Amino acid sequence: MSTKARLVITAVIVEGRSQADVARDYRVSKGWVSKLVARYRAEGDSAFEPRSRRPHSSPNATPATTIELITSERQRLIAQGVDAGPDTIRWHLEHAHHVKVSYSTIARALTRAGLVTPTPSKRPKSSYIRFQAEQPNECWQSDFTHYRLATGVDTEILSWLDDHARFALKVTAHLRVTGTNVLHTFRQACADHGIPASTLTDNGLVYTARFAGGRGGRNAFETELAHLRVHQKNSRPNHPTTCGKVERFQQTMKNWLRNQPDQPSTIAELQHLLDIFIVIYNEQRPHRSLEHRSTPAVAYQARPKATPSQRDPDPHRRIRRDRVGATGKVTLRHNSHLYKIAIGRTHARTPIIMLIHDLDIRIIHAATGEILRHLTLDTTHTYQGLNTTNPENKQQPEPNRGSGPFPIS
Repeated sequence: MSTKARLVITAVIVEGRSQADVARDYRVSKGWVSKLVARYRAEGDSAFEPRSRRPHSSPNATPATTIELITSERQRLIAQGVDAGPDTIRWHLEHAHHVKVSYSTIARALTRAGLVTPTPSKRPKSSYIRFQAEQPNECWQSDFTHYRLATGVDTEILSWLDDHARFALKVTAHLRVTGTNVLHTFRQACADHGIPASTLTDNGLVYTARFAGGRGGRNAFETELAHLRVHQKNSRPNHPTTCGKVERFQQTMKNWLRNQPDQPSTIAELQHLLDIFIVIYNEQRPHRSLEHRSTPAVAYQARPKATPSQRDPDPHRRIRRDRVGATGKVTLRHNSHLYKIAIGRTHARTPIIMLIHDLDIRIIHAATGEILRHLTLDTTHTYQGLNTTNPENKQQPEPNRGSGPFPIS
């Protein structure tokens, strides 16, 4: 109670002054003086303690049933291993229970219930610069991540994600992701959803041979993109946030997998769980980064899809320095296949420069500038002999089963 209230009560009770005189001297209402005096006579000294100003009723307060629904929805989503933030809970309340609650109300309810763990050390979202493709198929992101089976066997999960809609295009499980897996799943995604205008990946050898020392040329995936006129983009080394959408998707996917009661013991069982998760992720849960908090499937179908550029693909040019082998041959990798090119035993150990323009190859003596051989690579034969009757021409190129170029022999 305020000091003025103590003075008023003292003047009336101790000094014996009338309530009207005290109200006039202290410039307060007579009704307030009457209430103070009555409260003191009924409660004694406790009348001097401040009372709560909270109203006896709050007609606009969130009903207790809604609060219980918020907490139960939070616990249900966490048990499923999916995102359970206020945005996601609000979407489920509106679509599954027909209850509309604001983001702030849900956040307060979760905090009061002790269901939120503060993380003040996290970098604020406002500090990030967000990029998003304007159309579906404008850019596909891809990456792969590790997952351990219940038997202790390590596997890898390869994902293709649409940058605009966060739509999971193709997610497959492998013992080890290779360049062949990347090419095969990309072709399957194209068959199901159309060819994208561009791709965005990291610099793994299954995606690009740009850091292979220049000895392997384009790998099979890069050659496929060039053939389809798909623009290939790669993140800068040590900048994982460039491919942040697919990495965030993998985090959500692995959280869901870990929360499943029956952990997979085989690749087939893991793929079965992934197929279930994709349906949930694409069609049954909203994505907080999407407009109107829609599902990825809705966002993917809401706009026209982008297509590859109609310009001619850029030719693949490179210069390679090498030395002719003891048997008069050099090796060249093209589209993940290793080819042998005959120069002649008279040029054994000769230093050379190879000028490569797609399939057009010029082999030049590094010291004299003499053109030792000019040919168009025949991709149907492993051995590029000096004449067409060489029996080695019947050999077929062996596919690269690894993720990067082989060493030059």
